[in-house]
Amino acid sequence: MWEACREGLRELGYTEGRDVILEPRWTEGQQERLPGLVRGLLDLDVAVLVTAATPASLAAKAATNTTPIVFVAVADPVSVGLVASLAHPGENVTGLSLLTSDLSGKRLELLREIVRRISRVAILMNPDNASNMIFLEQTQLAAQKFGIELDASNARRPDDVEKAFAAAEAQHVDALIVFDDPVLWSYRTQIVSLASAQKLPTMYGYSDFVNEGGLISYGPDRPDQYRRTAIYVDKILRGTKPADLPVEQPVKFELIVNRKTAASLGLSLPPSIEVRADKVVD
Repeated sequence: MWEACREGLRELGYTEGRDVILEPRWTEGQQERLPGLVRGLLDLDVAVLVTAATPASLAAKAATNTTPIVFVAVADPVSVGLVASLAHPGENVTGLSLLTSDLSGKRLELLREIVRRISRVAILMNPDNASNMIFLEQTQLAAQKFGIELDASNARRPDDVEKAFAAAEAQHVDALIVFDDPVLWSYRTQIVSLASAQKLPTMYGYSDFVNEGGLISYGPDRPDQYRRTAIYVDKILRGTKPADLPVEQPVKFELIVNRKTAASLGLSLPPSIEVRADKVVD
């Protein structure tokens, strides 16, 4: 995704070191580092801050109301307080939203299509990510429609992930949904391994989980979203104010499934899933 940001700038004619200097910073799964990382970048007098996901975006907004901020992969920027509206962001913040109104419902629907009989689903989420609370609300609405019970578990650290899977096993859930979150993404190897050990069909928001052996993922084409941050950066560097750049919602989604994992779970992928899948991992 970082490379996609760089590629987007190259496509617009920017050469690193000549036209633009990029200063990447990483939390390495430790969100408490965000305020310090943002302050460090602001001390460099950067022209634009590009922030990935809700926690980093909120940390950036809390730190400055003057430096332009371009966010990406934020579920609902209006609800979390990043922008006033999608059409008229206001102030110094704009970017690309992650969420569409039916995303959570679609994920639950796809999971039902593969597993077929589902009455209880576990949720793995990071309570420090405001977007995860929005995902939970929308998933609850979809679950009510399908007559499904939800069991949500919070995870900030690897031992929280272990406890969440132990709880899911004790509650005899039929499937699991892992919400989109940078911290949970950093634990993807552990999460996929535990899901495999418990033979728990799991839906993810990131395709990286499926590439590592997860069952299914559905969500926006993330590299495409990150590549498109360059369009916002370019316009801002040319003088456009963030307030005048509407927030973009995702239009391109990817469905990725792992046939080998399905077989190990005793599931066969329905033809309707295979036909719609953008990629089938064997």
